[in-house]
Amino acid sequence: MNQYVAEFLGTFFLILLGNGVVANVVLNKTKGQNSGWIVITTGWALAVFVGVVIAGPHSGAHLNPAVSVALAVADKFAWAEVPAYAAAQLLGAAAGSLMVWFFYHDHFKNTEDINLRAACFYTQPAILNKGLNFMNEIVGTFVLIFIIFYFTGAELEIPKTVVGLGSLGAIPVAFLVWAIGLSLGGTTGYAINPVRDLGPRIVFFFINKGKAGVCNWPYSWIPVIGPLVGAVLAALLFILLS
Repeated sequence: MNQYVAEFLGTFFLILLGNGVVANVVLNKTKGQNSGWIVITTGWALAVFVGVVIAGPHSGAHLNPAVSVALAVADKFAWAEVPAYAAAQLLGAAAGSLMVWFFYHDHFKNTEDINLRAACFYTQPAILNKGLNFMNEIVGTFVLIFIIFYFTGAELEIPKTVVGLGSLGAIPVAFLVWAIGLSLGGTTGYAINPVRDLGPRIVFFFINKGKAGVCNWPYSWIPVIGPLVGAVLAALLFILLS
């Protein structure tokens, strides 16, 4: 598997399971209807685990342009690779959200509230305040990226011995995303990933045949630009402290 296929597949499963848990909680007549925020945040954390397990050995499992940009700023990833990684991630996110729509098709048909259907694709703020919403996405992504920089390999010092954790090495990232969702996710839905929001938003637009106002485009720049700003700030602070 090359790195671009890995980023596509990792992001596909991330969104399939992440937006899938949202659909299970908010759509009508599902087994998990109204099971709450803890289920959503836990589902997203486990979705991240699955995505990282799939892509990690082949691409480093960025699954997020904010991660790719931050690593490039910190000189840990080639800038020339960022556009291709982002394209693979965007396509994976779009495909994953389309699969959620197919999987829960009957439940989408039984849910009249357009906002509940939209929640299964993209983020919207609990209270619309674009300045604060933008800051929320910056801070959430800053926490994600800054802590990722401090993740270390599984090894014991003196003597230095690698510990074979294999796929279990993805657990810290899952816990980090879980913590962000529980503590910081209640304001904007914690996109913290441009393609996680934009890819499914585009799919939802086409599913609804381009109806005006369906995808809240005036807000859509916040979960795209906010995470990128947060990622750059986290990378710059990491460089400063290194």
